[in-house]
Amino acid sequence: MSDGMFGWRHPEFRRGAREMAGILPGIGAWGMITGVAMIKAGLSVPLAVLMTLLVYAGSAQLAALPLMAAGAPIWVVWATAFCVNLRFVIFSAQWRPYFAAYPRAERARMAFFSGDLNYILFMRRFPDPVPAPEQKPYFWGGAVSNWFAWQVPSMVGIALADVIPTSWGIGFAGTLALIGLACSLLGSRSSLIAAVVAGCAAVAAYALPLRLNIVVAIAAAVAIGVMLDRPGSRPGPATPVGGSR
Repeated sequence: MSDGMFGWRHPEFRRGAREMAGILPGIGAWGMITGVAMIKAGLSVPLAVLMTLLVYAGSAQLAALPLMAAGAPIWVVWATAFCVNLRFVIFSAQWRPYFAAYPRAERARMAFFSGDLNYILFMRRFPDPVPAPEQKPYFWGGAVSNWFAWQVPSMVGIALADVIPTSWGIGFAGTLALIGLACSLLGSRSSLIAAVVAGCAAVAAYALPLRLNIVVAIAAAVAIGVMLDRPGSRPGPATPVGGSR
C-alpha cells in the first residue's frame, strides 16, 4: 500500500477506518458465515478462497451458492448475481461526481473495493457532491478496513466450515449493521418516503425468481426519488431518523 495510492497517512484515511471500525464485527460475522456457506455448498477450499477474493460480494455469493449446489445453469447463476448487485450501479452513479476526474484504472480499482457500508459512511461524511482532496483517503480508509474485515473471517469460515454450523445465523449481524447505518441517512421526508416505498416494493415482489424483488425495490426507490426531486414537489425537511450527528 503506497501512500500515493491509498493516502494512508492522511488524517481522513484514519477517520474513514475509525468510523468503519464500529461496524466491522457485523461485517466479519457476515464474511465468516459466507465462508462456511461456500464449503457447505460443495465448493473445494481453493475454489472457495478464489471466490471470496475475486467476487467479494457477500449477498451475491449467498444468492448464487444454492443455485450452484442445485446444478442450475451457469447463466442463471450469473443473472442472479447480476441482479443482486445492481444496487452498485446506483452507488457508482452517486460516487461519480466525487471521483470522475480520476483515471479510469483508479476508478475501476475503487469500484472493486467499494461496499454497501463504505458507501453509506462516505455519503454521510460528504453529503454534497463536490470533489475534495480528502475524499479519496477517506474512501480508502473505510474500503481497506472493510476488505480485511471481510476477507479474514471469510478465510476462517472456509477453514473451520466443519465446526461452524450455518444455523447460527451470525451473518445476520452484517444485515443489522447495514440497516442501522441506512436509517441514520434518512434525514429528510423524501429519503424516508423512498426507503419506505423500496421496502414495500421488495416485500410485494418477494415471490419473483432470482431475487428480482431487489431490482424492483431499487427501481421503485429511484422512481419515487426522481418524482420528489422535481421542483416544487420535494417535501420539507424532517428530523433525522436516529438523531443528528
